[in-house]
Amino acid sequence: MKISCLVYFLLLFPFLLNAQQDDVEFLLKDIVITKITSDGENLWIATNGNGIFEYNLSTKKFTEHSSRTENLQIDFFHSIAANKDFVWAGSTDGLFIYDKKNKNWSRRKFSLGGIYANWIRALTYDDKNNVLWIGRFQYLTKYDLSSRKYTDIDLTIRNSTRTNNIKSLLIDENYLWIGTEAGLHRYDTFKKINEPGARIFFDTKNNSFNSDGELASISSLLNDREFIWVGLDEFVTEERPEFNVGGLFRFDKKSDWLLFDGTKGLTGNGVFSLERTGNYIWASLYQFGKSTKEIFGRGIVLINRINNQVIPIRDENIPRLVYSFFFDGTNLWLGTEKGLIKINFFNKLAMWK
Repeated sequence: MKISCLVYFLLLFPFLLNAQQDDVEFLLKDIVITKITSDGENLWIATNGNGIFEYNLSTKKFTEHSSRTENLQIDFFHSIAANKDFVWAGSTDGLFIYDKKNKNWSRRKFSLGGIYANWIRALTYDDKNNVLWIGRFQYLTKYDLSSRKYTDIDLTIRNSTRTNNIKSLLIDENYLWIGTEAGLHRYDTFKKINEPGARIFFDTKNNSFNSDGELASISSLLNDREFIWVGLDEFVTEERPEFNVGGLFRFDKKSDWLLFDGTKGLTGNGVFSLERTGNYIWASLYQFGKSTKEIFGRGIVLINRINNQVIPIRDENIPRLVYSFFFDGTNLWLGTEKGLIKINFFNKLAMWK
């Protein structure tokens, strides 16, 4: 598949989506999809109220894991990760672990962190080191699969508990990027966490994020070779209009923060999810109402990685609230407020070869 074909397709995406509906499938209708991941053979889909769905990419069949099918105790999940042997799903009541060989779920609960100790908000699996990183409302936890050992890590900076409230995680070579409610940690996993030089913290008080807003709450992270894309939460009120101003930053991993926001073409300053396909970054967006204090979905935009052009995707078939993306190399999967959407890239690109 040539990149030039992909670029050509993406520029015409809004028109092609309407013209070729056979290449757009709507699945798990009316189910709220929160996160999507893959183990290479199956998609694993976390939902808000309907448990976990397993989708076999070869047979195209779903398997439901939920209280309804009596193989899970709860049905509300915020995060999910997988490897060839296990699936991990984060809830407000602990970490759920699926052993594929034995086909059974178990639950791990944490004591450190008080009342919110078991709110698991982010998960990422480091296949190089065989480690699962667990982002909890309070504390980061490292699970070493080889030793079967859990280690809790306090990331608090300057006595601010928000710097220890984890929202997003990303593995980038030997670095772990940790998004919190008050900024971004970069941890060199080859070093001990408290070793000098092991960790750097970026926040609005040290000239990072262009010093915009009181806090930078990190909702989504995406690796892009020499850059990290950092999506922020928007949370502003009439009383505190600068609390979390949101936006999307392209960070060169050193000192340059390039901001994309409403003034640059974004349809909303809150970011739910990020994904990359070829020369484009996909961002799903929302707007926070200052007066109503509600979230309003603002759909999807594409950002050209070459010239930074922002292209809004306007299609009535795609719900305005898109919570997550996952690209499997052929299909782009969208987790939305009204179900799962599968967009077949391969069929569309074949028309232009």
